[in-house]
Amino acid sequence: MNSKIKVILFDLGNVLIDFDYSIAVKRIAHFSKVPLEEIPGLLLSSNLTRVFEEGKITPEEFFLQLKEMLGLGISYERFVGIWNEVFFLSAKNRSVYNLANTLRNKYKIALLSNINILHFEYLKERFPVFNIFHEIFISCKLGFTKPNQEIYKKVIGLLGVSPDEVFYTDDKVELVESAAALNINSFVFKDIKKLKSDFNLTGILLN
Repeated sequence: MNSKIKVILFDLGNVLIDFDYSIAVKRIAHFSKVPLEEIPGLLLSSNLTRVFEEGKITPEEFFLQLKEMLGLGISYERFVGIWNEVFFLSAKNRSVYNLANTLRNKYKIALLSNINILHFEYLKERFPVFNIFHEIFISCKLGFTKPNQEIYKKVIGLLGVSPDEVFYTDDKVELVESAAALNINSFVFKDIKKLKSDFNLTGILLN
């Protein structure tokens, strides 16, 4: 099969690096006036977090609004530590990283992540996952978050390719479906075995 693919576009979270927000939720609960069971929804599913990931408010503004929302008795500096310390590398992550690294001489390797600036700067300092990418696209710089199709359109434009020349993998079904609607070759990430199979389906050569 002759592949049209020129760009392999990876998601970050739960693909190249794992995270567990329950770590932050449990720690924040010690300083919050809100019941523990209500914190995940307010912390992670709120419009506030999306706006922060779109870079439309500063970290300090995010903290002050969250502090009011959760009734937090905590300093900004203490909060940043709790907010950031949720990431870890797994064997799965390392397998994806190593595979991407082997492909970077034949394809443009790119990253597209919904991420706020605090997490991005933290990861850059502590986790060596970004060095293999030719292009890094993050929501807090682009002004949109997935699954908004504007973020995919913007990335395609910046890459200078057509949608059908892009292979995209992401662990969230709704984000894959949004990209697929734009004619991007889009696949739900499960593990390294499925990723290799998806590569094969689109003619991406592993050797």
